[in-house]
Amino acid sequence: MKKSINTLAIITSAPHKVIDGSYYSYAPYIRQINVWTKYANKIIVIAPRDTNNDSDEMTLVYNKAIDYVEVKAFNITSISNILRTLVLSPFISYKIFKVMKSSDHIHMRCPCNMSLLGAFVQLLFPSKPKSVKYAGNWDYESKQPWAYRMQQNILKNTYLSKNIKLLVFGEWKNATANMKPFMAATYSNNERVPFSIRDYSKKLKFVFIGNFVSGKRPLLTINIIEKLRYYNIDAEIHMFGDGPLMSEATSYIEENDLSKFIFLKGNQSREVIKDCLKDTHFSILPSKSEGWPKAIAEGMFFGAIPIATKISCLPWMLDEGQRGILIEKDLNSAVKVILEYIDKDDDYLNGMAKSAMEWSQIYTLEKFDEEISKMLVK
Repeated sequence: MKKSINTLAIITSAPHKVIDGSYYSYAPYIRQINVWTKYANKIIVIAPRDTNNDSDEMTLVYNKAIDYVEVKAFNITSISNILRTLVLSPFISYKIFKVMKSSDHIHMRCPCNMSLLGAFVQLLFPSKPKSVKYAGNWDYESKQPWAYRMQQNILKNTYLSKNIKLLVFGEWKNATANMKPFMAATYSNNERVPFSIRDYSKKLKFVFIGNFVSGKRPLLTINIIEKLRYYNIDAEIHMFGDGPLMSEATSYIEENDLSKFIFLKGNQSREVIKDCLKDTHFSILPSKSEGWPKAIAEGMFFGAIPIATKISCLPWMLDEGQRGILIEKDLNSAVKVILEYIDKDDDYLNGMAKSAMEWSQIYTLEKFDEEISKMLVK
């Protein structure tokens, strides 16, 4: 009879805070990690503590009690921080060693500062089962911070890193034997909806879901819709999210009188976003870099044709343009490609939308749970 593992060790840089004896962290991290913790009797988490007492981002709690091992947060973004890191590293590495030694399964969340140290320490436990969730862009030909590249080199080296399942987003050329394509999920089986034919000859509804930060390029998204309208495309966009670029986006919309077709919704509940996606024609995310483009997968789940840049695992997700529109990172090229697709007939576009939906609806929360249980339940 299969049974759960006894002790699961989790190495992460996600900051934690304690309230009334319960540990909280970032909602996306907790939602995923709570699936892993279901299959272990004891959980040890080694991570920095959240030092911002006013932080409202530590929103979710672990679904079971954990043993928390606190470490100092560190980074290598300046000379002074590098010197501080050199001092802290031996002490943090020793704590990681102790946590790994006392566990039956080691789980690391990469790429991050903690997992950089963890990548070295795990070499001392070649026989212990390990899983690594690499949440960043695995594309080995893309520009990466040296610390990320070092983690990739260590973890994919099957001579150095033994007994590891390396979970990456997408399928890649020259993948090593320990690499496994692994998808995240947002929706359950019971949230699947049948495909609904859309009319692409009238007003086109676009959706943007993401933080208003430079990496997600919300201002470029606004410019794309603005230029589509210049070419007499009746387009509107609903933009969900918030961040430091929100005020700039708001000012630009007001100054250029765009508020009749560009709607800034801010942060909204999961249900509000889901309802909006159900009759959306296109989901757009022209970001600079992605690990798992969650917003694109969510739009595909409800039949919205994805529009995304040719980065990370997106060409694989969109089947090289068969179930979505791949664009370049500049405005004119992006608009040119989108116009070419909009000019196609409704049968073609509905076929693309249906293909996108069918692909995305494979990756439900139940599927995610099933794949994790295969790794942890023996």
